[in-house]
Amino acid sequence: MIKLMNGCFYYKGELYENDEQLKAATSEEITPEAARKNTIAYRILQYHNKSGNDQKLKIKFDALASHDITYVGIIENAKAGGLEKFPVPYILTNCHNSLCAVGGTINEDDHVYGLSAAKKYGGIYVPAHIAVIHSFMREYFAGGGKMILGSDSHTRYGALGCMAIGEGGPELVKQLLNATYDITMPEVVAVRLTGTLRHGVGPHDVALAIIGKVYGNEFVKNKVMEFIGDGIANLSMEFRNGIDVMTTETTCLSSIWITDEKTKQYLKIHNRIGDYKKTEPKGVAYYDAVVDVNLSEIEPMIALPFHPSNAYTIREFQANTAEILDNVEKYCIEKLGVSIDLKYKITKDGYKVEQGVIAGCAGGIYDNICTAATILRGKNIGTDFSLSIYPASQPAYSALVQSGVVNTIFETGATMRTAFCGPCFGAGDVPANGNLSIRHTTRNFPNREGSKPSEGQIAAVALMDARSIAATAVNDGIITGADTIEYIEFIPEYKFNAKIYENRIYNGFGKSESEKPLIYGPNITGIPTLEPIRDHLLLKMAAVIHDPVTTTDELIPSGEASSYRSNPLKLAQLTLSRKAPKFVEETKKIIGTEGYLRALNAAKILLGMDASINIGSVLYAKKPGDGSAREQAASSQRFLGTLANIASVYATKRYRSNLINWGMLPFTSSFDDFKVGDYVLIPDIKQALINGLLEVSAFIINEGEPHRITLKLQNMTDEEREIILAGCLINTYKKKS
Repeated sequence: MIKLMNGCFYYKGELYENDEQLKAATSEEITPEAARKNTIAYRILQYHNKSGNDQKLKIKFDALASHDITYVGIIENAKAGGLEKFPVPYILTNCHNSLCAVGGTINEDDHVYGLSAAKKYGGIYVPAHIAVIHSFMREYFAGGGKMILGSDSHTRYGALGCMAIGEGGPELVKQLLNATYDITMPEVVAVRLTGTLRHGVGPHDVALAIIGKVYGNEFVKNKVMEFIGDGIANLSMEFRNGIDVMTTETTCLSSIWITDEKTKQYLKIHNRIGDYKKTEPKGVAYYDAVVDVNLSEIEPMIALPFHPSNAYTIREFQANTAEILDNVEKYCIEKLGVSIDLKYKITKDGYKVEQGVIAGCAGGIYDNICTAATILRGKNIGTDFSLSIYPASQPAYSALVQSGVVNTIFETGATMRTAFCGPCFGAGDVPANGNLSIRHTTRNFPNREGSKPSEGQIAAVALMDARSIAATAVNDGIITGADTIEYIEFIPEYKFNAKIYENRIYNGFGKSESEKPLIYGPNITGIPTLEPIRDHLLLKMAAVIHDPVTTTDELIPSGEASSYRSNPLKLAQLTLSRKAPKFVEETKKIIGTEGYLRALNAAKILLGMDASINIGSVLYAKKPGDGSAREQAASSQRFLGTLANIASVYATKRYRSNLINWGMLPFTSSFDDFKVGDYVLIPDIKQALINGLLEVSAFIINEGEPHRITLKLQNMTDEEREIILAGCLINTYKKKS
């Protein structure tokens, strides 16, 4: 089904594992170094690179995109750094805190702020319920050869020939202040698609199969996935978009696809034919690795809790249901500290669920909903199963109404909602305690469905394609692969109604009105002042997490916590509340405690009485930062006084960048025998940063003698060291201005 390969040459659809094979087949002679420059990714990156060095990149993006749980903080930080107007199109969407029902007026206050910012600085503002961020960017902005930076991790428009990257807010702040996105030239991994899809297979099935193959072995981590191969021609554009958006769950940096006449037609339908550009490898291309996918062998998939990579074919799940669910239940007890009984829903007919959701940037696209309606037509989903469908944009919803698809869905008993990302992060269609919900959404991490394990509430999500969710709905809630039922896929011609956007969206790019005020609600507060680093650090270990991976959802909750993203200090009180509930208390409880006095005395002996020391806290996690790009996973720690993380490895580049941009040291270490309450003394850290050292000595201080360990600062650029020394990114801009 999927084969992983080491570096390969690619020429006219064929892979060659070495230059001898290439020469024998084509008479071409070219080195890997030269052929790397013929990938789509290399050429787009170099076009946007301002450094003059093809390995040390400084990228300027064509556009930026944020939603309503990130744009307030980004704009406030940019304003503090001297923002006068948006230098490139900046799209502000409102698809996360769309429901203004949590915390009083605060969600709508953020929306009012966003519109005022778009008018003041010259932005593009998309009101609530009009479009999900990534659907809007596909329909309205992404185009061939462009690069887009977004503050949502699923910023992916590769199928349109556009390289898009999801990062934490500070990286967007840099772009707004005319700075660059600095990375080493990433490796490029070919994803070759060949063959033709089976009946009943959808984009989520292909995506989950790939994620299951590459996530655990970090095969594409921080690399660019470049989709090539003749199988792409057999996929519609919406199908490609559905696969592409899920590349985030592989932990890759970005994605890019070859484009063709179907791409051109998609852009033509959306009145943007001028944004079409043919993208394809040039001549002989060399890829650092290959994911070889035979589409003909992909089956309907299901990703069991609690990660998209926990993927099985539905056929495998049906054959081994009890064993697979037993592993999920054990994980729940061991990692979440709460039990869930999923096996009791195994019946003689199969595994029964009560809820299905088709939503968001992955599930709520036009083709998915039309195909689900084809399967649902004339059926009754019954009273024991609920099905909610969220079209990802109002134009898509309008087309579904015009084609009669909505009425078909209504007649089955399913419901239709507006464009809203809530089900993807636990703010909509929260299932009952103990239930398993099947969803065509992006993630099924713990709490992404809205449960609170720390309070004894636990539900779970399994990811499935819209086709198999519809098949399950018409089979009395028994999990069913769409390949096992008969239907003839019918997708009515899509007609894009541009008036829906033209009559509601504020498009102010290039028309900044600096005299206009920003409008603040009472929940919108400024960024706390963060002091520069001193000579030495003395840090209390406030939490120790040995889980294989710690997600950003666990570092800072999604769901109801999202409403407080514009109030940094209030949000900080929720840091690690679901994973390490005592973290906030331990971080606050430092000065004057017995352990602190003992550690301070030891530090004075080691350093001298007049040492200049930063006092704060530190978090140890084996592999932190998987999942969302949200900067608050780092900033909330910082606002409490956390000055560093220690990890074996960081799950994603974006989390490590968030730490640095908020002035936190991203240490790695092979030592992991930390205890909550230990103190970590790091002498001469300021000088180590100035000197560009890659590792430093530190001391663990507890009741025994201080114990020396080594902490590493790997791959830090001069700019990153400058940010740490200044205390945070915004301090560097204040200093320069």
